[in-house]
Amino acid sequence: MSTMRETKLTSDSTIERWLDAYHRMATIRAFEERVNELYRSAKMPGLAHLYIGEEAVAVGICMALRKDDYITSTHRGHGHCLAKGAAADRMFAELLGKEPGYCRGKGGSMHIADHENGNLGANAIVAGSTGIATGAAMSAKMRSTDQVAVCFFGEGALGQGVLYEVMNMASLWKLPVIYACENNLYNEYTHYSETTAGDLVARGEAFGIAAEQVDGQDVRAVFDAAVRAVARARRGDGPTFLVLNTYRFHGHHVGDVDRSYYRSEEEETEWKSERDPIELLTGWLREQGVVAETLAQIGSEAQQEVEAGVEFALAAAYPDESEVDQHVFA
Repeated sequence: MSTMRETKLTSDSTIERWLDAYHRMATIRAFEERVNELYRSAKMPGLAHLYIGEEAVAVGICMALRKDDYITSTHRGHGHCLAKGAAADRMFAELLGKEPGYCRGKGGSMHIADHENGNLGANAIVAGSTGIATGAAMSAKMRSTDQVAVCFFGEGALGQGVLYEVMNMASLWKLPVIYACENNLYNEYTHYSETTAGDLVARGEAFGIAAEQVDGQDVRAVFDAAVRAVARARRGDGPTFLVLNTYRFHGHHVGDVDRSYYRSEEEETEWKSERDPIELLTGWLREQGVVAETLAQIGSEAQQEVEAGVEFALAAAYPDESEVDQHVFA
């Protein structure tokens, strides 16, 4: 039941493209707000890591991809999944452990996969999907399919050795992979400056990988960087390392409510009031002549899609006990 609009793969800034981006971002925001409500009302088992505030990263990158291109995701992966084409109803079903979910209710929030749309899966292990994305890129190169793989990970993954092992191989073999580092400033409850030495962009440059820093709150800037990286990969010129500076408006997970001991209320307020990616895009669209009523209608459509998805998931059946050992990789 996804109603995501189709877009063309060019770097020209058409209003149609950015209205589509607005719809995607509004859908992710509405989805995550509803996830938070489901958790707080004890209707959703386990925890979820909300993507609110980071919507421009997933949308900007996935808009530059084809359906058959690959992505791998993280514990904070709902936004990636939706941006790559997943339907809200099946995602909610997965979060609630229901049979129609993408993993038949067995993956939950942190392990959703949607192979039909090229999503090879979220991974709860920090840097856990870096090898999967790099392997997918190697497969694409060996099969000469012109596909690209995007590996989403947080800045906390910069402390994991496997990331550097696969980046080394990707550079040597010129693999069509994009390493998308979502720097939301905090490794759970610790500012990245206390855990990560040196310049972040230089981490990619050290391997001879094209690297750049991007404003992760500006979906147009993210898209432009992604278009360049995708073109480089399809040409056979190898990987790209993107540092996308962003911010999570909520806690590390839905249970992280009091954040005063690791970041200030003033900091959160500043990001929410001045750097909200949806509001930034709204301001630009209004400057281009898009009327408020149009944006309100798109927002309403996104909200309706999300609400219908919740209703579907709440009414769906749980998987039968007999399949407890099925559809599971060991």
